[in-house]
Amino acid sequence: MSDNGKTPVDFWFDPLCPWAWMTSRWMLEVEKVRDVEVRWHVMSLAVLNENKLDELPEEYREMLATKAWGPVRVVVAAAQEHGEEVLGKLYTALGTRFHNKGEGPTTAAIREALEDVGLPVSLAEYADKDTYDAELRASHDEGISKVGQEVGTPVIAVPGSDGEQIAFFGPVVTPAPKGEEAARLWDGTLMVASIPGFYEIKRTRTQGPIFD
Repeated sequence: MSDNGKTPVDFWFDPLCPWAWMTSRWMLEVEKVRDVEVRWHVMSLAVLNENKLDELPEEYREMLATKAWGPVRVVVAAAQEHGEEVLGKLYTALGTRFHNKGEGPTTAAIREALEDVGLPVSLAEYADKDTYDAELRASHDEGISKVGQEVGTPVIAVPGSDGEQIAFFGPVVTPAPKGEEAARLWDGTLMVASIPGFYEIKRTRTQGPIFD
């Protein structure tokens, strides 16, 4: 339990991923209807895929090379220099600009997101620096080690009844459920994820993410 008596939910995200963004918005809805508190952490699509670039489509390789490192480096720098409590609000500011407003992970969008939450715009300079890459990799490794290398972002972990964490990738959902629908998805996800030996449930996606 957290100090406030709520169940901690650890959430690993890459701000570039639209599907992680949708899941994060659902998780904020869950906070309203279940006695949980989200703790935000960083993971990286660039780190996740760096050893299997040859297996990826050229377009995805190009995206990883040109767009994936900057935003996540800025988020890690913000947490290192201003405390991890800034992660949630900065993620919301970045995601709103990248995804909801369609600005994408541009330098301008990053700078404006920092300004939106009262952080120094100079943090945007870390997009091209490896200053905190060791911390980025450590956070990524902590999250991905809970679920294995064959999944992506987001990763969610919650305390289990035996004290061990229950961790899983996803869920991938769009649009983000709200209210009682958000609560039902949360309860069901925890139910299946807590079953020993459960690995996957999936169906074909028929549409891209729907941003509210």
